[in-house]
Amino acid sequence: MSRPLITFCGDDALRLETLDRPTRLARARQLQDSSEWIEVVPGWRDITVQFDPYTDTPQSAQTRLLNALAKPLPPVARSMEAVMLPVHFGGANGADLKGIADSLDLSESDLIAQLTARPLDVDMLGFTPGFAYMSGLNEELEIPRLSQPRQQVPPGSIGLITGQCGLYALAGPGGWPLIGRTDVSLFDASTDDPFRLHPGMQVQLIDAASS
Repeated sequence: MSRPLITFCGDDALRLETLDRPTRLARARQLQDSSEWIEVVPGWRDITVQFDPYTDTPQSAQTRLLNALAKPLPPVARSMEAVMLPVHFGGANGADLKGIADSLDLSESDLIAQLTARPLDVDMLGFTPGFAYMSGLNEELEIPRLSQPRQQVPPGSIGLITGQCGLYALAGPGGWPLIGRTDVSLFDASTDDPFRLHPGMQVQLIDAASS
């Protein structure tokens, strides 16, 4: 068995490359449950673990991570939870939907049908707090990012680029073409775990106009 590829990230973090999504999520959950790390963050193709630099050196943390990886991987379900999200597609809620549909030679209703045909997988949370990267769309839907990012995107907005949807939990800047918006709150500051979505979940988009 080949040695796991681990790289150093500064003085207090390590990155473990793991390409297989179910394995990545199961391993991340195992590391989180061990309570041996300050933070464990699953990414698109890797897992980053943060350690305490006052009690660990990068080398000792690497040894501890290798020991953890030698443990059997726990069984993992395909997703932790399925979340149903009614979406208001197009119009003021999704200003780029019509342009995307036109560029793909599709009607808006045909594009919405593809977006709602099956659950999407939450792969990671990214560039702004709680922003969910979701895969599972047809990669032939070639959609570039906006040439000029918006300075402010409302919370609950859903963006679309090639093969992925992105869901904005909070308001902020963004360069994803917008296709719709959900009224479901994705952030609750009063709870210990304020964000609604997490890696491993599935999200089923539902056309609010037809529900």
